[in-house]
Amino acid sequence: MSAEELEKFESEVELALYQEYRAVLPMFKYVVETDRRFYLANEVSIFPVVSGSAMHIEVKLKDAWVWDMYRPVRFVESVSVISFKDVNVEELPKKEAIH
Repeated sequence: MSAEELEKFESEVELALYQEYRAVLPMFKYVVETDRRFYLANEVSIFPVVSGSAMHIEVKLKDAWVWDMYRPVRFVESVSVISFKDVNVEELPKKEAIH
């Protein structure tokens, strides 16, 4: 596979992923962004964990969708994420307000 073919394939997969995201967005309450991934979820719990002088954040998601073009299954029942950087959680507008 040439570099051009690979780039075209990745562009097509990314477009399909974006279209899937737009289709499933109304099913979720929260958008969660970590340093590694982007998630949609219906339940989010955040736990700061201090270990000595270091700290990390544990994020637990229930009923989630993962933005990852390399995953064969993006819908997951529960996810536990550990992050040493910022975690962004945004509550989406009520379902009837999304267009």
